[in-house]
Amino acid sequence: MAIGKRDMERQEELFVPTADLARSPGHIFYERLNAVLAEADFDRLVEELCEPLYATRGRPSIAPGIYFRMMLLGFFEGLESDRGIAWRCSDSLSVRSFLGLPLTAKTPDHSSLSRIRQRLTPEVHEAVFNFVLQVLVDHDLLDADSVAVDGTTLEANAALRSIVRRKGGDSYKEYLKKLAKEMGIEEPTQEDLSKLDRKRKKKGSNADWEHPQDPDAHITKMKNGSTHMAYKSEHGVDLDSGAIVAVTLHPGTKGDTSTVYETMLETCKNLASLGKKDMPKFVADKGYHSNETMKFMEEAGLESYFAEPNRGKRNWEGKEIEKQGTLANRARIQSDEGKALMRLRAEKAERSFAHCLETGGLRRIHLRGLENIRKRYIVHVAGFNLGIVMRKLLGAGTPRGMAGLKGLVRTCLGLMEKAMARRSEVWRVLEVRCMTFASSPRLAA
Repeated sequence: MAIGKRDMERQEELFVPTADLARSPGHIFYERLNAVLAEADFDRLVEELCEPLYATRGRPSIAPGIYFRMMLLGFFEGLESDRGIAWRCSDSLSVRSFLGLPLTAKTPDHSSLSRIRQRLTPEVHEAVFNFVLQVLVDHDLLDADSVAVDGTTLEANAALRSIVRRKGGDSYKEYLKKLAKEMGIEEPTQEDLSKLDRKRKKKGSNADWEHPQDPDAHITKMKNGSTHMAYKSEHGVDLDSGAIVAVTLHPGTKGDTSTVYETMLETCKNLASLGKKDMPKFVADKGYHSNETMKFMEEAGLESYFAEPNRGKRNWEGKEIEKQGTLANRARIQSDEGKALMRLRAEKAERSFAHCLETGGLRRIHLRGLENIRKRYIVHVAGFNLGIVMRKLLGAGTPRGMAGLKGLVRTCLGLMEKAMARRSEVWRVLEVRCMTFASSPRLAA
């Protein structure tokens, strides 16, 4: 057989029969995921939710089921932007099969995703998130007796060099030049401006500065010590299954003690919609502990397991409710159950951020506006929850996880083969020694 050569000057055919088009056998992960969604009647639900938001006449839009599947792909494929999602859908035959698009149909581009997101309300995206929570319940994967609350920062799609003054709209450099002129420097150089800027205090105050295209983003110190425009996401995580039962999004500088109420309220609301009558136990780190939160938990009748910072001797005069809540919380976290829940919080809550933001690719946001980002983020988290269902059914929560699972199985089989070979060698040595001992003259005598 002669070697084949790539024809660089081949002229493509004008018409190609559909039967001759390349086809994909599909991906077992996406086939099984589609079966789960079909069993729960996902497409009918989202079409009913979206129908009031469209006109009764005109050209048919992209099916809502396709839009939400593309958003779920952001998690399963670790894609951070709409452009990346659109490219992946057009490039992969198995993903096209997951979307339910024929080979002759064009996949939606990134601008179509943006327009659909703007058209659909936040309530529609939240309904999809709650739908996935119901799927977890149907597969006996959501207990929610104990829920951990934790937050992290998301880097916004906004540069610090583009911020402007809230009053006047001056850029950062223009503002420094004005300050230099007020100090008597008529023609300040860049060195003069840098020297002046180093001596200023609170120069990055969110009360004075904003980004003109993304005013919801705040100047925030990130966990690695750098400073960026950022948002803060907060998860309510079921400590039994690791599923995320509530998601809230805030400007980056919002404190934990001010955002925890919304997350707990969202958790209780979502669990009540699933038919859960008992309120969960809430677990959090010491950043969420304050007199106000302890008072709220005591008055609401909620059971708290909040790590308590060392504040020394306290003055409880006129703060009886705060005292009762703090002492009750202290007794709970010092119990064996409390210590076990705190260990689970460190494991499950941090894992949810690692999967959604690091491997899921959403640590840096490519959208702008709090509401717009929340729409994308909440469906992304719904993909994480679907991954828990897929892990139960297939042993892997993402397509890449399935590839790693195959490698793990091969490794385990290799270790078992070596163990069996080692065991056979041991038995052979024992057999030789027994035969030698049985034939020894001393034993015969």
